[in-house]
Amino acid sequence: MTSTAAAPPPPRAYRRLSVEERRAQLLVAALGLFAHRAPDEVSLDEVAVAAGVSRPLVYRYFPGGRQQLYEAALGSAADELKLCFTEPPVGPPTERVARVLDRYLRFVDEHDTGFSALLRGGSVVETSRTTTIVDGVRRAAAEEILSHLGRIGGAGGRGAGPRLRMMVRSWIAAVEAASLIWLDEGKQPPAAELRGWLVDHLIALLAATAATDEEAAAVVRDLLALETPDGPAGRLAELVIPVVAEAAHLLPQATAAD
Repeated sequence: MTSTAAAPPPPRAYRRLSVEERRAQLLVAALGLFAHRAPDEVSLDEVAVAAGVSRPLVYRYFPGGRQQLYEAALGSAADELKLCFTEPPVGPPTERVARVLDRYLRFVDEHDTGFSALLRGGSVVETSRTTTIVDGVRRAAAEEILSHLGRIGGAGGRGAGPRLRMMVRSWIAAVEAASLIWLDEGKQPPAAELRGWLVDHLIALLAATAATDEEAAAVVRDLLALETPDGPAGRLAELVIPVVAEAAHLLPQATAAD
């Protein structure tokens, strides 16, 4: 009598990973752990288990231990975060910034605990190298935002002046702070609402800077020419202009007329 039991499936062929593939595998596993726990709480044993390899293999690729692995994972995450700020120069500038922030907040959401630990500092694995990596992301983000404002550095480009550059970098710092508060508040308000609020902040900072800086004023004129009534700038103008009109009595002409 023959058995009707199904034959077991043939064993899967083992494929040896290249050095680059194995290193990438370990970084993915490490990033998955660092995303949801502070880096000094993650052990190499856990990284090995997450990657399905032995602990000695992790050391073979990262002989400097957790510190080296964290810095490599941080560099990989930094490259991914920089890509969040890369946006083709198509459409109104504020709509481009909104798309950038959508990607940025999605990254924050997916790497919540690790993102918070990274920006707050104080980790035992924090070094001058990790600080340099993080600062590099901030500078890259500022350059991308300046490019959407029509100010691009480099040969032949219109480099931004000190006031405009300071304004953009201050806004980047505000975005970071808002992201941390958002995580503390249980990711409330919804990400889309936070994104709209941050775009409004950028517009408001531009307008305030334009009042005393001719370069910023030129940027605002160029930006408004590209905006649409139903875009972020148009919606903000509709809400703010009636409020600002209430301050007409503060103008010198109004005082003289009285």
